[in-house]
Amino acid sequence: MAANIGSYGSSGFGYYEFPKPSTVVMAYTGHSAYTKEDSPTFVAVGENDGIASPVLMKNRANALNAAGVDVEFHKYPNIGHSFGLGIGTPADGWMDAAVQF
Repeated sequence: MAANIGSYGSSGFGYYEFPKPSTVVMAYTGHSAYTKEDSPTFVAVGENDGIASPVLMKNRANALNAAGVDVEFHKYPNIGHSFGLGIGTPADGWMDAAVQF
């Protein structure tokens, strides 16, 4: 949902029109569509995620980057789907990195 809102805004969900987000923090997505007007995007995924493919997420990040969208991609080793805050895992600190982005 976050990736879709970053591309098309909130009106695509049939609700009120809100401004597009200034940044998207994208985790666990298979969303592949994008626009040149996408919000800057921070991507976080575990390398062993069997639900949200790290390869598809990397491909989307590369496509966004090629379109001129600011992107930061992070793939965390030895983690599957849903690493939460990442505390005590290789993803520890991912939220701080997202905020810095």
